[in-house]
Amino acid sequence: MEGKKKFIPVHELEVYRLARKLSSMAWNIYERLTFQQRKVWGDQMLESIDSVGANIVEGYARFHYLEKNRFYYISRASLSEAVDHWVDLGFERGIIPDFEFESFNQLKRDIQVKLNNMIKATYSAKNQFKNDG
Repeated sequence: MEGKKKFIPVHELEVYRLARKLSSMAWNIYERLTFQQRKVWGDQMLESIDSVGANIVEGYARFHYLEKNRFYYISRASLSEAVDHWVDLGFERGIIPDFEFESFNQLKRDIQVKLNNMIKATYSAKNQFKNDG
């Protein structure tokens, strides 16, 4: 049993905590929007950002490595959609100030690195299992 890894609850994963921080930042912006801004821009921005954490959780709960990574890839794509499109658009339209825009982009980079590491680790665990089995 020495080689067995301890299960880490998803809420303790740094990548998930960062995704929740991203959602919190998005919610702070969403709360100050007008009805029109929410309808046209905010709803889609918030949905894409909240999707990052949701897909991490869903992938983490899957058993098969291909299913896990499928959701991690979706999470990574949602992250790009959220920040590279919606947050950028909000910045361009004057909804998001410089300091928040920079915070979103830094957090995006941090999450992206951690998601890439999760994807790589999932493939490595699969290969290790195959070699041990």
